[in-house]
Amino acid sequence: MRGEPVARLARAKGEAARDQIADDRDIADAYVLAADTVVSVGRKVLTKPQYVEEAVASLQLLSGRTHRVLTGLCLITPDDKLRTKIVDTRVRFKHLSRSEIEAYVASREWRGKAGGYAIQGLAGSFVQKLVGSYTNVVGLPLTEVTAMIVAEGFPVHFEWARAADLEPE
Repeated sequence: MRGEPVARLARAKGEAARDQIADDRDIADAYVLAADTVVSVGRKVLTKPQYVEEAVASLQLLSGRTHRVLTGLCLITPDDKLRTKIVDTRVRFKHLSRSEIEAYVASREWRGKAGGYAIQGLAGSFVQKLVGSYTNVVGLPLTEVTAMIVAEGFPVHFEWARAADLEPE
């Protein structure tokens, strides 16, 4: 799968959010960040399973294979500049036994997760290799998001320092 669909969806979400805040004086000049993520194996896109059977099928498909996690990012600046980026991470799972799949599904950790797993949880033990952004697989590619907003003038690092000054020692 190529990343164009996630880029289009992220842009559509960003533009919709910008349009919703355009008439609100308090936030009309805000930065808008939108994202959309898919998990794919070959040409097949895996959704968030709703039922146990779908979760089992997703894990069986991922077992012993490499899959991609693609996130489209869209940043719209206060002066209406639009920046997009696609983050592509490749993840290889070890071969999963039937009992591993059954135990993972029983944990219910797969619920609401694209591809039917949460890498930051129990499914982290399934990963043999990861090439790209770990945080992309968790949910939002933080390195890439931070780089985008810093490049457009948002004072991310200043806010970090300011937050540290506010903490009691």
